[in-house]
Amino acid sequence: MEVFKTSDLTFATRPSGPTLDIVSCGGKGLAFAPYGDHWRQMRKLCIMELLSARQVRRMDSIKQAEVTHLMESVATASSASASAIIDIGKELARLTNNIIARAAFGGKCRQQEAYLRELAVLASLVGGFSLVELYPSSRLVRWLTGDSRDLRRSHARIQRILADIIQERKEKKQNNASATATATGTPTPTPKEDEDLLDVRLRLHDEDTLSFPLTSEIIEAVIFEIFGAATDTTSSTLEWAMAELIRNPHVMARAKLELQQMLGHHRRSTITSADLGDLHYLRMVIKETLRLHPSVSLIHRAAMEDCQVMGYHIPKGTSVMINAFAVGTDPTHWGEDAAEFRLERFEEMSVEYFKQGPQMEFIPFGAGRRQCPGALFASTTMELVLANLLYHFDWAIPCGAGPETLDMGEVFGIVHRRAN
Repeated sequence: MEVFKTSDLTFATRPSGPTLDIVSCGGKGLAFAPYGDHWRQMRKLCIMELLSARQVRRMDSIKQAEVTHLMESVATASSASASAIIDIGKELARLTNNIIARAAFGGKCRQQEAYLRELAVLASLVGGFSLVELYPSSRLVRWLTGDSRDLRRSHARIQRILADIIQERKEKKQNNASATATATGTPTPTPKEDEDLLDVRLRLHDEDTLSFPLTSEIIEAVIFEIFGAATDTTSSTLEWAMAELIRNPHVMARAKLELQQMLGHHRRSTITSADLGDLHYLRMVIKETLRLHPSVSLIHRAAMEDCQVMGYHIPKGTSVMINAFAVGTDPTHWGEDAAEFRLERFEEMSVEYFKQGPQMEFIPFGAGRRQCPGALFASTTMELVLANLLYHFDWAIPCGAGPETLDMGEVFGIVHRRAN
């Protein structure tokens, strides 16, 4: 994996294109920003403020509350029948949307549902096949397909909704400040411990201590990226994990046994992050799921200068795509049974969710300078959700069908999702 190791700096930037330019506001956020000072400052802001220990503690309580709601929803459906049918994919999508929405916006805001609906529309447009990406300079292609036009309209609607959310928050903060000033004589800012991600951005905008102005466009781009990167990816991985466990009942039974041995057999309350401890087998379930079903199969990079990769000359500006699925199922590293769901392979390996092996054979969150900064948040969320689903409920395919009948088809898009 020369792109991630010996040539990591050369391939530290993202390729540009008509679609990415629209959804990233020209690379104003973090995920699609070109490598340089803006990207470094945005990553520092993300790590120091948005994923700080203070925010992680705050998001832990949010995750716990939403997982409790999920357990209550499944329990309510199950109480009606011993063999209730649960649309687990729908439940998991709702869970991750609620977690990220509460982390970003605090509580329920007026435009939240409208934002999530439009985000789904934009994701379907971005994930589809586009001739404009193949012929970016052709006005005829843009006119005939209408892809860019539809994308711009959807993105403009999202920007308007976000602008309304930001304005609503500003007015709320001003009203609160006026109320406290009237009562105490001094306006009281929101304590940092209570700040959601939008509060953090507005505070940094007001403090103006960054090396670049934190404009509304940048704030909107980062919020959009957080939703896009953290919702579908996490819910799809959890859905794949549940599908693989149902297809492999012996694996599910062993994972449940590990939880019961650690927590006892009769616990009624929701499992918390503090309860998880050293759940070695459960973590192997998630690792094997990420290996076979990476949420983003193609990792995009671009060469910042001429270079050699595997003996091939790569000119400056060339887009390179690393196939995370092919890497994770390469028989050279994973053996002849690389396509099978077999957890035991991880017992002899030292790889972690975001710590690759010596040959970069496990890259579900990318690698190098552009590795996903939210890997820890995503992995701990998956552990918490999966532990609760397995401990509190028994799962099987409806109508008495055998595990081998489960449809494992995939759907084309940015995120690697189950088709059914």
